Amino acid sequence: MATLRDVAREAGVSVATASRAINGHSNVTGPTRAAVMAAVKKLNFVPHSGARSLTRRKSDTVGVILPDLFGEFFSEIIRGIDLVAHEAGLHLLLGNMHGSAHETAAAIAAMRGRVDGLLVMPPELKPETLAAHLDPVLPTVLLNYDAATLDLPYVAVDNYRGAWTMTEALLARGARRIVHIAGPKHNRDARDRQRGFADAMAKIAGERSPVILPGDFSEEAGAEAARLLLQGQLPADAVFAANDLMAVGCIMQLAEAGKSVPGDLMVAGFDDIPLARHVSPGLTTMQVKIDQLGSTGMMMLLRLLRGDALGAASATILTPTLMARGTTLESHPAEAQALAR
Repeated sequence: MATLRDVAREAGVSVATASRAINGHSNVTGPTRAAVMAAVKKLNFVPHSGARSLTRRKSDTVGVILPDLFGEFFSEIIRGIDLVAHEAGLHLLLGNMHGSAHETAAAIAAMRGRVDGLLVMPPELKPETLAAHLDPVLPTVLLNYDAATLDLPYVAVDNYRGAWTMTEALLARGARRIVHIAGPKHNRDARDRQRGFADAMAKIAGERSPVILPGDFSEEAGAEAARLLLQGQLPADAVFAANDLMAVGCIMQLAEAGKSVPGDLMVAGFDDIPLARHVSPGLTTMQVKIDQLGSTGMMMLLRLLRGDALGAASATILTPTLMARGTTLESHPAEAQALAR
């Protein structure tokens, strides 16, 4: 059975152009449309049933596929998406790929014919592999994924710049032996944050081999890192965790051992999940505005659904903001007295 890619190859156009021609979009020239339709006839191409349903009717539903549906990070993304979708009168259909690359195809396939558009936060997939799974007829926006080579609209976070900024701030506070608790090796965000930390340490502090402890974004990973530090074999005056949950786990373990934060050790995180503002002392972190990641992606998808032609040039890169709180700042006695009054 011929595929849309076969049609595109036969007509000498891109898959996206072939899709637009078949679905009657106005931004396709007459000769190009004629070439595509000739290829359709020659190859006896039958569009995917989900694609045909999209041309006939709307489901008023958008699909959201995330690596996980649990935890504050993902709930904040869904909240941001829903705020915009609800205002537009659209429903959400959630899918979970469980952080697994091999489950991505099944999660995407399950959405076909059921949604008008798709928001996807892919796991660690090569662009060509992701492209093979996505339905080119279905309007799609990618979250936290650089889709430049796919020419798809996307929203991403400048994790590298955020990690550099946090490292620079800790060094400015007097830290010299900063330990980084990394995220999962397969995670793009974690790798960019680790790279930003290492480059800042090399450029600003002249430290070419900074201490990096393994982590997996879980609270327990932060606690385990703290236990290693408490053994005294890794001198440190600050910890920069690749996310807030690990930072909180580290702080709790240090507190159990009678260590003061920030008196004995400064601790910082990344993301600014709601918990970061409610722990005591408040957690210094890089604020990503996670809900904005979702809401911005949803606004892009609405534009696609309205017929706008968006590609990678329409990408939005969110820059994290430093939120300095109690885990790296000690109140000056005069300030404490003023607050008491």
